[in-house]
Amino acid sequence: MKTMNRKSAEGSPQNAFNLITKTPLLNEGDVETKRAEILQYFHDSFSLYESLFECMASDESFYHRANNLRQPLIFYYGHTSVFFINKLNVANLINQRVDPMMESMLAIGVDEMSWDDLDDKNYEWPSPEKVKWHRDQTRAIVDKFIRECEFTLPIDWNSPMWIILMGIEHERIHLETSSILMRELPLELVNEHPMWGKINPLGGQPPQNELIKVVGGKVEMGKSKSNPIYGWDNEYGYASEEVKAFKASKYLVSNQEFLEFVEDGGYENKELWTDEGWAWIEFSKAQHPVYWVADESGSGEFQLRTMLEVIDMPWSWPAEINCLEAKAFCNWKSEKTGRHFRMPTEAEWYQMRNAIDTDQPHWEQAPGNINLEHGMSPCPVDRHEFENGFFDLVGNVWQWTETPIDGYGGFEVHPTYDDFSTPTFDGKHNLFKGGCWISTGNYAIKEARYAFRRHFFQYSGLRYVEAEPLPETVANVYETDQMVSRYIEFHYGQTQLDVPNFPVACVDEVVKLLGGRKTGRALDIGCATARSAFELAKHFDHVDAVDLSVRLIEAPANLQKTGRQRYVITQQGEINDFREVNLSDFDGYDAVKDKVAFLQGDACNLVAKYNDYDLVFAGNLIDRLYDPKKFLNLIKDRINAGGLLVLVSPYNWDEEHTPRKKWLGGFKANTGENFTTIEGVEEVLSPEFTMVSQPVDIPFAIRETERTWQYGQSELTVWQKK
Repeated sequence: MKTMNRKSAEGSPQNAFNLITKTPLLNEGDVETKRAEILQYFHDSFSLYESLFECMASDESFYHRANNLRQPLIFYYGHTSVFFINKLNVANLINQRVDPMMESMLAIGVDEMSWDDLDDKNYEWPSPEKVKWHRDQTRAIVDKFIRECEFTLPIDWNSPMWIILMGIEHERIHLETSSILMRELPLELVNEHPMWGKINPLGGQPPQNELIKVVGGKVEMGKSKSNPIYGWDNEYGYASEEVKAFKASKYLVSNQEFLEFVEDGGYENKELWTDEGWAWIEFSKAQHPVYWVADESGSGEFQLRTMLEVIDMPWSWPAEINCLEAKAFCNWKSEKTGRHFRMPTEAEWYQMRNAIDTDQPHWEQAPGNINLEHGMSPCPVDRHEFENGFFDLVGNVWQWTETPIDGYGGFEVHPTYDDFSTPTFDGKHNLFKGGCWISTGNYAIKEARYAFRRHFFQYSGLRYVEAEPLPETVANVYETDQMVSRYIEFHYGQTQLDVPNFPVACVDEVVKLLGGRKTGRALDIGCATARSAFELAKHFDHVDAVDLSVRLIEAPANLQKTGRQRYVITQQGEINDFREVNLSDFDGYDAVKDKVAFLQGDACNLVAKYNDYDLVFAGNLIDRLYDPKKFLNLIKDRINAGGLLVLVSPYNWDEEHTPRKKWLGGFKANTGENFTTIEGVEEVLSPEFTMVSQPVDIPFAIRETERTWQYGQSELTVWQKK
């Protein structure tokens, strides 16, 4: 394969752009000054990213798969360029393409999922020259857009300039992730480089680590839309946590400190690892950190692979490890000392970080090894000290936390990049905080929230804490089953088509008959996602909410347990909305939620414990049962004397749900006369029950897509047991 020299013909990289930049403040100055600042920030970012690829020794370097779980670097070289074009088109800010095929091929496929999730697809990758051509065309398009677009200050996420900033900050993310992949290439596939090769001095012997006390207190996290610094969607919203006092290591764990774990057999001791961690060990066959290079003679000596070379082991630099290794190290240290060590939580990290009163847009010089201001590599862990006695509170390497990423309260998806955060809200991606030496732009600010799979390698390390054990984390994942999501939307979503909420309207009719009196036990049978159960709990001491589908009752059970439930609902085709229900948004639910018990059960075959009810509510149920007569005969005996049976149904009798011979009504009787469902219900329930009020029509509207609805009316009847 023909090779090409990646050194720029325009001179040294330092002369092509500003190496050290600051994230723009979006609420100050005038429009034209801000336009010029963003234009410079764009070109600096674009050129900085391209300078990284000058480290590639040949065309072959672009196609070599450095990591089987990631794409070759040709993908990342073009990915940030096509991102600009794709997002500007998605936002309807431009209506032009550079190369539609490249803008499809290089758009998706960035992030690994599981370590054994190998992608063996064969791609006809473009040449580096073709990608550079695309980048040049994109640079011209974005330059013109910045110069000509109309915007006002402050810039917010509805501004056209926000999409430009999104593209810039996205490129700065991949500056870091692409450099990691270069670090995994064979040495012969990378060049020396006058800028990227300027690593920090190796340092001498590392300091002995020690613990520093951190006071407890209330930690508030999240930011408002008025914050003047660009942010990704997961940074917005609000969360607070009472942090108890704890102790934290003064220094990041150095290579020397981590060596003790390696030499003590840490990688061979299954008891030190989580199940996930040990599965990774068995898959990867790891015996030491991935960037440590073991002497082939078996002497136990190590060197370190940096981005462009192998160097003598800098024992005073921080150990670069994944989250699984960090957790195992903490477990090992706990076992050795008889004390409890773990990674900090996100809130605990903030409690330490709050001692620093500056952030990247405001500092004169970075207080730590971050923002490319102190060399092109990690540095000794005792170089950058902060006023509270800690070193490297920001920068050097990222610091893993115990916290799986989740949205703060009030989280919203940005419509132009709706899959930036939501795929990581699965309990399998842990946050790391603080940034590293190559973290620039949004990566370098205090509120930055990035999370990776726990086996993922970045410039990431560990600061351990001595603190109380943490409760088990419950992941608040997005419900993607459209049947379930439609019920969640039907029960808890906003009023649609001017139709009142159906479960609430039904229970309101029941409450009228109760005359304001509270009574004992209720059963919500066929409860689906159970909005009616929470409503009934306002008026009954206990409510059993039962449905045949576990998938349906998982949603209200999660609401009861965590207060939140997320779901994805179709807009059109493959385009989705990401939504969240918060129990606290519904009046009185927090006070009564624990009165409800969610259970799986068959309405036609209820076990004996479902008994002794003062009210049974069957909402839109009877025409979906395989044997509605059996249900009515069974439920009669489960209701107390004087109790009520509430039946709500559109009477959509069909063979798919109920055999024709089992229908309660909706057919011609033997006499040839029409036989209605109410007549059929009365036939089964009498003489024990009588209808106590006139039937009431309750309309409903079930959203299927953004513009498609199922509209109908159900009839509500109330029957009282003598």
